[in-house]
Amino acid sequence: MKKIAVVPIDNRPICYTLVEDILAQDKNIKLFMPERDLLGGLTKQANIQGIYDFIKNLEKVDVLVISLDTIAYGGLVSSRRCPEAFEEIKERLLKFKKIIREKAKKILAFSSIMRISNNNINEEEKEYWAQWGKRIFEFSYYQHKSRKEKSYNCVYNQIPENILNDYLDTRKRNFDINKLYLDWIEDKTLDTLVFSKDDTGQYGLNVEEAEFLEKEINNRKLNAFIKTGADEIPLTLLARALNEENIGVEICYVYKNSINKISKYEDISIKDCVEGQLMLAGCKISKNADLVCFISNFEFEQGDYVLGKEINRLSKEIIFPDKQYFIADISNANGADCGLVEQMLSHKIDKNLIGFCAYNTSANSIGCAILSAMVNYIAKKNNTLDKNAFKKLLFIRLMDDWAYQTNIRKFVRESLPNFIQALNEKNEDLKKFEKIIANYINFKYNSVSYSLPWGRSFEAEINVKYI
Repeated sequence: MKKIAVVPIDNRPICYTLVEDILAQDKNIKLFMPERDLLGGLTKQANIQGIYDFIKNLEKVDVLVISLDTIAYGGLVSSRRCPEAFEEIKERLLKFKKIIREKAKKILAFSSIMRISNNNINEEEKEYWAQWGKRIFEFSYYQHKSRKEKSYNCVYNQIPENILNDYLDTRKRNFDINKLYLDWIEDKTLDTLVFSKDDTGQYGLNVEEAEFLEKEINNRKLNAFIKTGADEIPLTLLARALNEENIGVEICYVYKNSINKISKYEDISIKDCVEGQLMLAGCKISKNADLVCFISNFEFEQGDYVLGKEINRLSKEIIFPDKQYFIADISNANGADCGLVEQMLSHKIDKNLIGFCAYNTSANSIGCAILSAMVNYIAKKNNTLDKNAFKKLLFIRLMDDWAYQTNIRKFVRESLPNFIQALNEKNEDLKKFEKIIANYINFKYNSVSYSLPWGRSFEAEINVKYI
């Protein structure tokens, strides 16, 4: 029995229940996670003492994947909001450091490089972001750009001094905390460390910090990485921990001539994103591998169901691989491509399909699809695959990424502030999607329920009970 412990970044379904659903495919995996209500949310900090007690009382496991943001700040959102000083957070981290090494044979950890959202929305930021968010983004962008190009920056005086100083102090605190983790990887407290760049661009203080950290990693020859993305990082690290044989993976793109294009919310090409995620997962990229990573990418520009701009719909006929494969649908951000899904649904489920994801950003979808497939592939090989758990996982991904994100979410999102009521109004439509997907994968279920755990349209939680 493989014992795996995970301390998620917060309590969202994509960070908590998705991990449970993916790992449930393998009967040989026993998963340990803190109680969900101990974790941080949109408006609450994690119960850090409760997380400490969880780790302290944890039996020794094979693998521990840990969000350093959770133990440092109380979660991803809290990392941008919490007022605690560097020394207070450092003292807390040292308390955790004393206990984690003895709890697992292998520890893989991740920490975020604080993002800079290009909008005036303070839902996940400090209050002043509602008025000054775009200005702070511009300040960050041009500060970095001017230093890099040795050019003049004219944005500085457009932000009130007290707000700018508070923002820069918070950035510096988090950056100094991230520098501490380099010592943790050097002294072998951690086996693998990832710094994640969330909602990033070509220039910015976050990009500048990433460049510094990468330089330090290379100079000190540390087993650490800088990766674009956030929510998928623990999934890719889990794949890395499970992938003991460095499984070979062949990459297949729908649009081969477009692999150097850049997705929305990211700063690297599709090619670099895909290959970087696979390499972080410990895979060997090979043209003749037994497992295929099928990337349904965009030809010209990535669509986005949230922004409501160009939406891509696959029209060319696809021939899916004749060996085991998984699909990362990145044609559009924030939802699945209807053209692709319709081709999938046009026949009974392909016995070779072992994973699918089309969630949020390209990196999110790719990381999710990799772990889903990796667990399935290994379980099949070891004859420990739970077929019903696989069907449940695929059912939820199609219901979330296609039925909800692509077809229902726009209505819910535009029903501000009555999101829950709007979701309930779409119950009959959801039932129709349920039947279509269940018929496609031959999945027999008892009930499906829906909720919006963070009280907004972005995260839908789909609870499935099956026969």
